[in-house]
Amino acid sequence: MSTPARPPGDPVCPRCGAPHDPGQEYCLECGYRITPPSGVVGRLSGAWQRRFGWYPGDWVWRVSLGLVIAIAGATAAIVLADAGAGDTTLVATQGGPPHSPTTAPESTTVTLPGVSSGPPVTPTAPPPATTTAPAPGSLTSWPSGRTGFTVVLESLPTASGRSLALERARSASRAGLPQVGVIDSSSYSSLHPGYFVVFSGVYASLGQAQSAQATAAAKGFRLAYAREITR
Repeated sequence: MSTPARPPGDPVCPRCGAPHDPGQEYCLECGYRITPPSGVVGRLSGAWQRRFGWYPGDWVWRVSLGLVIAIAGATAAIVLADAGAGDTTLVATQGGPPHSPTTAPESTTVTLPGVSSGPPVTPTAPPPATTTAPAPGSLTSWPSGRTGFTVVLESLPTASGRSLALERARSASRAGLPQVGVIDSSSYSSLHPGYFVVFSGVYASLGQAQSAQATAAAKGFRLAYAREITR
């Protein structure tokens, strides 16, 4: 979707780059909340945007709080385990009756009428099936020449560097989102140029992408949205 030309001094959406009117609360292009909410989260999000020029979303504060709680819990568990290690009491058990070795069952040979018997055959269990799951944090590439739908998790200005986009993509992959990768929006006609787009999934229909968008929102990416990707 093309965006009407606006004077270069007009404010733009920090996520998709679409221009907006001063005081506008939401971006009409991608739905991003331009005016931060009130309260502690609003002040933190405003400070983040002033410092870095973009904002990943309110989910970053919940993730940070959860990480602090997890570290504190792990530290407490280690301290308690070390404190109880010196109080371990060894108890000697009484001897019981001598253990009789277990005799392995003999193989059974079944002879069918009219069939000559041969040496007994010991059935061999097949090895367990092995599957290789993608390693947490691994990234994928958008298929060459493929037109389809995906879930856009974040759009970062190219001036911020590709390394930041790759870091955000690996975080999304470690969170359990499928087929996470980074594409340059300038190479695709359906996207605004000048951004590194962090996406998740390659889908054949908009409905599939919208279902995956709900999954991404449940994992903390509340600003994610479905988008068609075309060359």
